[in-house]
Amino acid sequence: MKALVKDKPAVGLWMQDRPVPEIGPEDVLIKVHKTGICGTDIHIWNWDDWAARTVPVGLVTGHEFSGEIVAKGALVDGLTLGQRCSGEGHLIGKLSRQSRAGKFHLDPATRGIGVNEPGAFAQYLRLPAFNVVPLPDGVDDEIGAILDPLGNAVHTALSFDLVGEDVLITGAGPIGIMAAAVARHVGARHVVITDVNQTRLDLAAEVADVTPVNVAQEDLKAVQSRLRMHEGFDVGMEMSGNQQALDQMIDSLVMGGRIAMLGIPPGKSPVDWSRIVFKAITIKGVYGREIFETWYKMIAMLENGLDVRKVITHRFKVADFAAGFEVMRSGLSGKVVLDWA
Repeated sequence: MKALVKDKPAVGLWMQDRPVPEIGPEDVLIKVHKTGICGTDIHIWNWDDWAARTVPVGLVTGHEFSGEIVAKGALVDGLTLGQRCSGEGHLIGKLSRQSRAGKFHLDPATRGIGVNEPGAFAQYLRLPAFNVVPLPDGVDDEIGAILDPLGNAVHTALSFDLVGEDVLITGAGPIGIMAAAVARHVGARHVVITDVNQTRLDLAAEVADVTPVNVAQEDLKAVQSRLRMHEGFDVGMEMSGNQQALDQMIDSLVMGGRIAMLGIPPGKSPVDWSRIVFKAITIKGVYGREIFETWYKMIAMLENGLDVRKVITHRFKVADFAAGFEVMRSGLSGKVVLDWA
């Protein structure tokens, strides 16, 4: 099979011929139809410090995918050959307290496909049947290929009650934009999304009914006044990993405000904890998706009118994967999808 491989400790990925994975009795073999390029994949492509200490050279990468089941192990029940699916890319252990309590997304033994284990940038993927998420007819392969990042957005957005609340999202990357769409879908009043990348702010306005703010050009407090917000935002979603954005969010929240934090600041960042304490702010770190509650929620919302298709701005045949990565690296795109047909 063809696969994209981190073949050497250098910038890039390489298309190679690899054996089709052998499956075990509790696995399925998935023929991959489409894959999404993720920010994590860009780190691996760039071979930054995180990738160099995390990803083994020679690994088949990629973790956002959709496809169909073409083989299944002897012990697999409830799944059928030809069934369309996506899947949870976090491979969990079964021995930790968190896992045994059903809190699978908190299992400390978690390993990721395309990061620690062979991934989905390939014509075929081996996946435990436990991780398979069947796709209903109303969710096509293209949307199925971005359910992983949409799940990050849904997990973040549903961390706190949003009905009737004013929401601030810092970072208009694809996940931030999708989180904004989710917030509006579930009943937030005002959703403001900030960034300094005007292209992505314009995309946010196309995808969802939100107020995009370029904080390099417009004062956030003036925007609050224009929206007749008298005390500040009730809920913040930090998606940028930028310390200044987090500081601005803390300043802009109401007393007792709540922050769901998905963005990862580089290294250690200075934090004025006194402001957080005196404003009685709650901060929740968000990692991945709640397995499998987030999947149920987001598929239900997609079937009930949530529309995030416009967040996909570029589509490439897999033979043109290098062009897809360059578009993603430019910061001038939304989601980029590769077609493996």
